[in-house]
Amino acid sequence: MAHRCTRLRRGTVVAAATGALVLPGTGGVSVDPPPSAVSVEPPSPSPSGDEIRELTPAVRRQLDDAVRRVMEQANVPGVTVGLWTPDRGEYVRSFGVADRSTGRKMSPDLYLRIGSETKTFTVTALLALVDEGRIGLDDTIDRFVDGVPNGDEITLRQLAGMRSGLFNYSEDDGFFKALTSDPRRPFTPRELLDYSFRHPVLFPPGEKFFYSNTNLILLGLVVEKVSGQPLGDYIHETVLEPAGLDHTVFPEGAGFPDPHAQGYTNQTATGEVEQTADWNPSWAWAAGAMISRLRDLRVWARTVATGELPDGDTLVSPVVQKQRLTTLPTTVPGAGYGLGIFDVRGWIGHNGSLPGYESLTVYLPSAQATLVVMLNTDIDHENTEPSTLFGEAITKIVSPDHVYDLPAAPAAR
Repeated sequence: MAHRCTRLRRGTVVAAATGALVLPGTGGVSVDPPPSAVSVEPPSPSPSGDEIRELTPAVRRQLDDAVRRVMEQANVPGVTVGLWTPDRGEYVRSFGVADRSTGRKMSPDLYLRIGSETKTFTVTALLALVDEGRIGLDDTIDRFVDGVPNGDEITLRQLAGMRSGLFNYSEDDGFFKALTSDPRRPFTPRELLDYSFRHPVLFPPGEKFFYSNTNLILLGLVVEKVSGQPLGDYIHETVLEPAGLDHTVFPEGAGFPDPHAQGYTNQTATGEVEQTADWNPSWAWAAGAMISRLRDLRVWARTVATGELPDGDTLVSPVVQKQRLTTLPTTVPGAGYGLGIFDVRGWIGHNGSLPGYESLTVYLPSAQATLVVMLNTDIDHENTEPSTLFGEAITKIVSPDHVYDLPAAPAAR
């Protein structure tokens, strides 16, 4: 099973798995070279009953060491980690470089692409329309988009919950060749759907879980049709502005705000590593095109997991939020999927993976803890996404009873 946003020729990403000043007292920016060790030592036991260990100087050192070891293990150029709790302390650190060619340091104020975390924004926009009574989650997709296989049976709920049975367009050979031959070209949503619809459906709607980016392209078109606005505009007006996310962007074309990190991927025509900051993310659109920074993702983690805005108002009504968080089993033990959102051993949120970038934004309600990881490569280490390696290493230390351990799927072939 995969959980990658728009992993080429792969299934899915949580997001799976994004701004401003360094928080006081967190140690600032670290650019020390990673140590040679490649394994993460087991953490000291957490005091009985604590959901999150107190972020003492000793625990901070453990976190520093763990992050550096994962960097060395997975050959990650740069990473920023943010961990916040209401009463156990906070930890914000950047390690490594944002650009290998210049040596520019990674820092918490950089913009990065957030891949499949976009799904949480697209689904929130959809849920806003549900709250307004303009659509229903059990409406079928054929009411909004023509030509969808099984469209008279597939509901919006099944699309958001990854249970439509539709083929994932980003696993299509023709799509892979088209994108990697010219990664700066634009794609339209209909072109993306065409890559999917040339394949037979995989199973009857609702039968099982299968992560497919096709589902989110369809939901993006639904939002546009019902709202009468471009998807990016509606997300900005209905989601970003109310949540105060001033540094989160649904880009047009390959535009990338400054300052941003360079990205590195081997998802290329030759398999060689290339830089990706100027690649056009239109091929991911409603499934994975968005950009953000650390501080915005800190706010978004709690907002999407609770439905509540920072000022105490609601972004999504409690009734609809409950439906979002009603998770059904996936093929991964300990992981469930709701409406555009994962629950991995209590951590609620999503990861993201787009060529050159990965992210992880999750919230642990039982401890009111937020974890955000942002990095500038999507190159797997032994079939595991580096964002998952960081998430697992960090949570083993700070929340040993709630370890984020979502695995990536093997390549499609």
